Amino acid sequence: MTSPRRTYSDREYPDRPWVGVGVVVWQGERVLLIRRGRAPRLGQWGLPGGAQSVGETLFEAAAREVLEETGLAVEPQAVVTALDSISRDPEGEVQFHYTLVEVLAECPEGDPVAADDAMDARWATPDQVAELVEWGETTRVIELSRAFRRGIVG
Repeated sequence: MTSPRRTYSDREYPDRPWVGVGVVVWQGERVLLIRRGRAPRLGQWGLPGGAQSVGETLFEAAAREVLEETGLAVEPQAVVTALDSISRDPEGEVQFHYTLVEVLAECPEGDPVAADDAMDARWATPDQVAELVEWGETTRVIELSRAFRRGIVG
C-alpha cells in the first residue's frame, strides 16, 4: 500500500528505495558542486546526480545526470562507495529513500551551467567544499574519491 501523502512524484513517500547515482566530478584539484533545485536537500550544495533509469548502466546514468544538470561531458572512472539517503518528515515517516551509488568521474575541460533540477553549479576547491556543503556524507564521499584518485584507497 502506498502513502496518501504523495506530492510531486512517486519518489516522495516511496514504497521502496530508489537507486540513485551521485557523481564526484573532478577537474584537476576542483570538484563539481550543484545547488539542489529539488527536495531532498532543496537549496543545499551537493553532488550532481539522480535516479538511474531502467536499462541504463551506472556509468551511463552518471554521465547523463551531469550533462543534464551542468552541460558538462564527463568520463566516469569507478564506483567509489554506496550509501543510504533516508529523509523523514516531522512525523517520522520516510519521505525520501535513496540507495546512492557514488561514481568518480573526470571532466578535462569546461565550466558548468546550471540546468534541469540544479539551481546553480560551480567548481570548488576542497576548502570551499568544507564551507558550502552541509550534508556530511557528501563531504565524506568527496574526500574518499580524492583519496581514491590518489591511489590511497582501492
